[in-house]
Amino acid sequence: MKTVITTDQAPAAIGTYSQAVRVDRTVYLSGQIGLDPTSMQLAEGIEAQIHRVFANLAAVAAAAGGSLADVVKLTVYLTDLGHFAKVNEIMAQYFSPPYPARAAVGVASLPRGALVEADAILVLPQA
Repeated sequence: MKTVITTDQAPAAIGTYSQAVRVDRTVYLSGQIGLDPTSMQLAEGIEAQIHRVFANLAAVAAAAGGSLADVVKLTVYLTDLGHFAKVNEIMAQYFSPPYPARAAVGVASLPRGALVEADAILVLPQA
């Protein structure tokens, strides 16, 4: 059985998708861009967008009963792979070892002109 996860602490879905879907202990978090959940405006600049992306993912993970520490797979999408080192630097502020498996993908464009997007899969601890 799947359960839809929603929170007002992360941007509302801007399309035909859920913020996250939980199946048993696994939670699939939809891609987050650097939108402020209150204003729905995109943060300015790559650093601010990366921080907002991780904060948004953390909010959805919390709504599912977990945290970023429960992430087992992270995919980061960048419109400029030159920002890869900045992602690593900022990611270290949100994640601790053991780090999740991760992919970084260069893309031509992202919704709303975002510079970065990330989605994640987390596995919740047993109750």
